[in-house]
Amino acid sequence: MPEINKGSARRRKRPRRAGGRDARRALRAAGVEGQAVQPGMRGGTYQPLSDRDIQRINETALDILENIGIGDPIPEILQYALPGGCILGDDNRLRFPRALVEDLVNVSAREYIAYAPDPKYDCEVSGEKVYFSTSGESVSILDYREQTYRPTVLTDLYDAARLADTLEHIHMFGQPFIAAEYSQELYVHDLNIAYAELAGTSKPFALGIAEVDHIEPIIALFDLYAGEEGAFLKRPFCTFGGCPIVSPLRFGKDNAEVLVKIAELGLTCDIAVAPQAGATAPAALAGALAQCFAETLACLAVVNLVKPGSTINFGMWPFISDLRTGAFSGGSGEEALVMAACAQLCNHFGFTTSMACGMTDSKIMDAQAGYEKAITTTALALSGCNLIAAYPGIVGSLLGQSFEGMVIDNDMLGNVQRLLRGIEVTEDTLSYDVIENTVFGTGHFLNQPQTLALMQKEYLYPEVADRRTPGEWEVTGKEDICELAHEKVKKTLSSHYPEYISPAADRKIREHFPIRLAAADMRAGNGRWGGA
Repeated sequence: MPEINKGSARRRKRPRRAGGRDARRALRAAGVEGQAVQPGMRGGTYQPLSDRDIQRINETALDILENIGIGDPIPEILQYALPGGCILGDDNRLRFPRALVEDLVNVSAREYIAYAPDPKYDCEVSGEKVYFSTSGESVSILDYREQTYRPTVLTDLYDAARLADTLEHIHMFGQPFIAAEYSQELYVHDLNIAYAELAGTSKPFALGIAEVDHIEPIIALFDLYAGEEGAFLKRPFCTFGGCPIVSPLRFGKDNAEVLVKIAELGLTCDIAVAPQAGATAPAALAGALAQCFAETLACLAVVNLVKPGSTINFGMWPFISDLRTGAFSGGSGEEALVMAACAQLCNHFGFTTSMACGMTDSKIMDAQAGYEKAITTTALALSGCNLIAAYPGIVGSLLGQSFEGMVIDNDMLGNVQRLLRGIEVTEDTLSYDVIENTVFGTGHFLNQPQTLALMQKEYLYPEVADRRTPGEWEVTGKEDICELAHEKVKKTLSSHYPEYISPAADRKIREHFPIRLAAADMRAGNGRWGGA
């Protein structure tokens, strides 16, 4: 024993390895030393493509744009594209010369702040920082009790915003579904979607816009909320977007108009280019990547022809077909692989990226949903996509949404972030002295100061995942994870009615715009979720 202690003493006198103190300072500066995970953790470790693969995909995409082009260009695009150097053929296809595209790639913005109504939720979008968002615009809700689907309504969107507002690992709120009762009144629909999201969450949020003429009224609504004309453009806490490309290789009129208008206003362009491999893109995954990259590059080129230095969420969203049926398969291994490849490809060029994962072909939140969501989300996060539309709660191949699923997926997203953080190896964390003291002391680590200090810093604890012993589980109700999540949904939505819009601003908004979300539905006791 004495000899061992002398050796230990000699070891403790040895100079500490370089980098231990610096590493600890870096951790503190990064803000991770006080908690297990945080928004904006870095990915980029999973890289399914080689450098040569990236080069060949890029070359093919540039060939597509230069020689095949994008069909059906709208006048709003042509007024910028033709003077800028694009070529309109007799076949009404707009071609983008290779050198022009490369120049526009070089001037496109590389980072920006995704503002939130509450500045504490602002997100710095840059490099390989990763954030998770809801998404979807599904058309139905999975009723927990009946296990059946019903059409979505405006109050569902408001309730989803309130729920996401309380879920730690959902950093942004993207419109998860439509308000089906107003699907034939597009202006009313878009204004009310904007209002419901603003009323329900203080995190950054996003809207799909049906028609370009709706953008300025929505901005006026946001200015009334902020109390000053022009306030929103100074601090845009909402991103607008849509799908400006109809694959293969055509512009979609309505969303292309939105794309141009957003660029003219100097706002971040939030797009999703979603060809489906085997249907609207080649079945070969490399070909699907090349086509989708070309289509998304065309959008980047357009916004930077409108306003050089524009910010665009480079939304490559190639989807996968089950080639036996032609149906979309969002939870497949191929989906995980191709989205991760998209993130790696785009990171190579320094784009700010937006991509999708967390989809499932299961109709309920079951084991299939769990593994499909986890594998696609993990792959995309580790690849370093910036804005991950993780579809928390989505079921039924994007057609349905589950409130309970949002809560369950929030747990999953936290664990994925823990993977992103990795393991910090320093002189302190290697724990030699702690091991020595424990071996020659109590024989266990539970009461060590290091253990207590690291409970929150090093370890993440789930909200609803069940860690009870089998015996505890048997005597406390035998609930499964969906039942536990349902109880959390009820508790949250019966009590969390935030008042983010002041009464004075709300009166002005309702005076100027056709707001259909009733004030009574924004208070407890409305009958939807119980509570006083």
